[in-house]
Amino acid sequence: MKNTISLFDFSKKINYRNELLAGFTVAMTMIPESLSFAILAGLSPLTGLYAAFMMGLITAVLGGRSGMVSGGAGATVVVLIALIKSHGIEYLFAAVVLAGVFQMMVGVFKLGKFVRLIPQPVMYGFLNGLAIIIFMAQVEQFKITDSAGVSSWLQGMPLYIMGGLTALTIIIVYFFPKITKAVPASLVAIIIVFAIVLGFNIPTKTVADIAHISGSLPNFHIPQIPFTLETLQIIFPYALVMAGVGLIESLLTLSMVDEITNSKGNANRESVAQGIANMANGFFGGMGGCAMVAQTLVNLNAGSRARLSGIIASLMILIIILFGAPFIEKIPMAALVGVMMVVAVSTFQWVSIRIANKMPKSDIFIGVTVALITVILHNLALAVLVGVVIAALVFAWDNAKRIRARKSTDENGVKHYEIYGPLFFGSVTAFMDKFDLMEDPDEVVVDFKESRIVDMSAIDALDKLSKRYSQHNKKLYLRHLSEDCRKMLKNAEAVIEVNIQEDPTYKVMPER
Repeated sequence: MKNTISLFDFSKKINYRNELLAGFTVAMTMIPESLSFAILAGLSPLTGLYAAFMMGLITAVLGGRSGMVSGGAGATVVVLIALIKSHGIEYLFAAVVLAGVFQMMVGVFKLGKFVRLIPQPVMYGFLNGLAIIIFMAQVEQFKITDSAGVSSWLQGMPLYIMGGLTALTIIIVYFFPKITKAVPASLVAIIIVFAIVLGFNIPTKTVADIAHISGSLPNFHIPQIPFTLETLQIIFPYALVMAGVGLIESLLTLSMVDEITNSKGNANRESVAQGIANMANGFFGGMGGCAMVAQTLVNLNAGSRARLSGIIASLMILIIILFGAPFIEKIPMAALVGVMMVVAVSTFQWVSIRIANKMPKSDIFIGVTVALITVILHNLALAVLVGVVIAALVFAWDNAKRIRARKSTDENGVKHYEIYGPLFFGSVTAFMDKFDLMEDPDEVVVDFKESRIVDMSAIDALDKLSKRYSQHNKKLYLRHLSEDCRKMLKNAEAVIEVNIQEDPTYKVMPER
């Protein structure tokens, strides 16, 4: 039953049943992940749950994309592990606050639009690498830690029980939508497996085996650190990397949701919301975070298209912290592992494999490189940055090969070079090789009707070419320059010598 009442002035039609069930499902899948990464970083389990609550609530209300879920993501906390070990948890909170400030600045100065510069092969690599990480994190749940803190793989009957329950969860999640889509399949799977384990008193690994999750409301707390320049030097690089990793994952997730829902989110608004959420984390004892791809996909697959599910998921986590811990701690990990394994498989961009033989080799290389860096280093910011740099270099190389010159001599003995293709740092060498200085007449015209001057390297090349002709008492003229090219040369006239020739029949820029 659909209702058209708006929630918090969010003008969207809301299916309250879908939103409620999706929010509950997201909360169930977010809890073990937040706990796992908090423990991995050597933090209290509540630090992870507080992050899940605050990130989820603030970004759901203020964020730039409905249907997107944020929480205490491992991608951001992983980059802070070294800081936690060397300086302690108070420095972590300070770094999270500073990272939030950086993210807010990105949104305020409207820099979120630069996510458009991320090519599709980088997106494929990012999602494929993330899918592998999510899947491998679930495989780790087949380990158990003894009282001495030593981890070992499950063996014998515990392994068979865990494997069987995980397989049952996967089967339910896969086949239940063929019966009905009225209720999220992942939630049904969790309830059924939970009921089986409880009803038959089956001994298996539960949420309580990871950590106990009961606690109180988060309290306001200013990080207890010396407010000195030395402290800033310590936390600055960590905060910068965390802000970058968080924003890249969040904005890529936003782009992914845009594609799935065929709608448009607001990258700058999301950046501000992520910043506010992380600042709140630092002051209220959370480990910080960003958008979570897996939970976002769980949310969308459960039918959510509004902000309400994210709000419900966050409030559900808070209720669990305050009152529901004894119940939630009994949920078998196999149910949550099965749900997340299905999410990992659906996150993987199988289409990238199917079209591999139709893609340029450079795009395949970019996608594989990004995926490998994501999986091996768990550094999403570095992976995406490397992918973008490689893509930019490939683009520059391809355009550098496209510059051509058509040569002709008119009835007055003036030689014309008609340039095709952009003139920039990658093509200046090929451009200079087109000219025959010794054989050319006294007057030479370089026609840029089909070309553009792009950067300082191009301006420098024209200056050098003009001076070479001048040294041989020959005159070089530039014709058909577009307005922005003329402006660029005008700004550089103090350091270059070029002659711009007006063409009476083709004026791109009028006389001023």
